[in-house]
Amino acid sequence: MLGRLASAVVPALGRLTVTSDAGAALAPGSIIAANHTSLADPAVVLAALHRLGAAPVVLAAAGLWRIPLLGRMLTREGYVPVHRNDPRAVRALDGAAAALADGRLVLIYGEGAVPRRKDAGEAAPRPFRGGLAHLALTTGAPVVPLGQAGARRVTSGSRPKQLAGLVTAPLRRPALHVHVGAPVRLTGDRASATVRAHAAVTSAWRTAAERIGEPVGLAA
Repeated sequence: MLGRLASAVVPALGRLTVTSDAGAALAPGSIIAANHTSLADPAVVLAALHRLGAAPVVLAAAGLWRIPLLGRMLTREGYVPVHRNDPRAVRALDGAAAALADGRLVLIYGEGAVPRRKDAGEAAPRPFRGGLAHLALTTGAPVVPLGQAGARRVTSGSRPKQLAGLVTAPLRRPALHVHVGAPVRLTGDRASATVRAHAAVTSAWRTAAERIGEPVGLAA
């Protein structure tokens, strides 16, 4: 349902295009690893995945469950709450592992949070936390790198700027792009697996950023 909703809303906010590598595959029981740049990018990613016929379980900030209607929708979709900086945070990985065992796709943001930046430009994904690699190594699930660019053109910066961006997006119609890379199998220790996952997502992000004419600079 959330994928369908995103597919209806995102085209009103911008011009979404989607590409994939030749070997890209969203096989059941895969982890989708995406870069996180804006409060708008989950909707962009869900709309793109819906276009590709995928409806993932998403690891999302637990605070979203406090929004009555949205919280019920997230629970119904099987989404997994992440309690940041809380002992309960480990439960999110348990919930994600259970979803993978059921053959669901699981969407996770390796960076863990939206960057605190005032500009609306693109930047390479920040270093990943270890949860993504831990999940992949313990479950054996393949990791599908997904790069998105343009969401910061919809909403970014301070709260007033985010609201202004959201209100004016239907008039500006910014370019949005999502690129899906070929799956990778993470091996070795968690640190090296985290680096490899970050590199794969950064590569996908570069493709997405180039598609909308954003300078990619040097990877973080």
